[in-house]
Amino acid sequence: MSDAEQPSAQAGSGAPKRKGRVRKRHTVGKIVLATVLVLGLVTGLSVVFLYRHLNGNLNVVDLSGQIGTDRPDKPKVTGPQEPLNILVMGSDSRDCNGCNIDNLTGGGARSDTTILIHLSADRTRAYGISIPRDSAVDRPTCTDENGDDIAGGTHVLWNEAYSVGGPACTIHQFEKLTGVLVDHYVVVNFEGFRDMVDAIGGVEVCIPEDIVDPAHGINIPAGTRKIAGQQALNYVRERYVVGNGSDTGRMKRQQAFIASMAHQVVAAGTLANPIKIVKFLEAATKSLTLDPALGSLKKIGGLGYEFRNIGLDKIQFITIPNTVDPTNPNHLVWTPQAKGVWQKIIDDEPLTRRLATDVISAGNLPGSKNPSGNGSGNGSGSNEADAQALADAGLCS
Repeated sequence: MSDAEQPSAQAGSGAPKRKGRVRKRHTVGKIVLATVLVLGLVTGLSVVFLYRHLNGNLNVVDLSGQIGTDRPDKPKVTGPQEPLNILVMGSDSRDCNGCNIDNLTGGGARSDTTILIHLSADRTRAYGISIPRDSAVDRPTCTDENGDDIAGGTHVLWNEAYSVGGPACTIHQFEKLTGVLVDHYVVVNFEGFRDMVDAIGGVEVCIPEDIVDPAHGINIPAGTRKIAGQQALNYVRERYVVGNGSDTGRMKRQQAFIASMAHQVVAAGTLANPIKIVKFLEAATKSLTLDPALGSLKKIGGLGYEFRNIGLDKIQFITIPNTVDPTNPNHLVWTPQAKGVWQKIIDDEPLTRRLATDVISAGNLPGSKNPSGNGSGNGSGSNEADAQALADAGLCS
């Protein structure tokens, strides 16, 4: 819902004015508009030009033809709006500027990160559910850009779908394996991630031990500090010398980083800084690929506006329940609890304590001495990531 669609007092209506209902809070929709106006005045740029420039940066791709019509139903649930499911895919293509961090340019793209963002119908909860790229799954047959079939596979790795068929095959695989309908998709590359972090002045992390990886040129001292640029990219990509060296540990660290990034944007005054927010929008719009239904600055701002009633402690990240693959110790398989998580998402119900373990919230960050929320969506901290999970991810407890 955009600002223009919000209820307002009608001039001359004669109706008594209500007091105490005005909320002085920054919202993405208002800030985008205000920022464009301020930058237009300060720099002499045309407001229309700036808006068109940012809008023109977006790479909008319609995948509906590839995904097809054989998709899950979306049951009606109670709420002023409908729940939204956004599949975020982090492409590990090394072909963008500065993305060749390990000399693999030309190796194609894989789905380095897959996170389902679920917004509840009442817009009071937001879940980020990570899917390990090393999950062994039965990949369904999907369709390429020319309409030809791409054969599926039995007990193959999750990120193989992106490798053979791009985001369309990943969306199709996700929907077939979970029963959850994807409303929107977003693909972001390494370059965009790095530039967005830089635009907001870095992201605060707590590193319990020095990260020293000479083989990949990574050296990050222990401590609590803001990191940005290549160092931030190295931090979320590092796997071999942090925690237990697992991909699930790296995912947990990525969840904590994204949660801290959300905290930085919402609680650290970023939205009140026109220069920072425009830099952030410039970085984001240049590096995102998304569907037509979400493919404009106005639509993105409207979606951001819908986050206004979600407290930081209700923006929570979990990993889909998994265990070691009995046929290969280097791979993972989903546990029976995973089905329960996806059913809760379909029904738009809060995740229970049994299903939502090792949760990281934007309001209660690992290593934070001043949490801004209770860290839990259904109780007194019961969803906080436990000490072992944090240690395995190389995070402070």
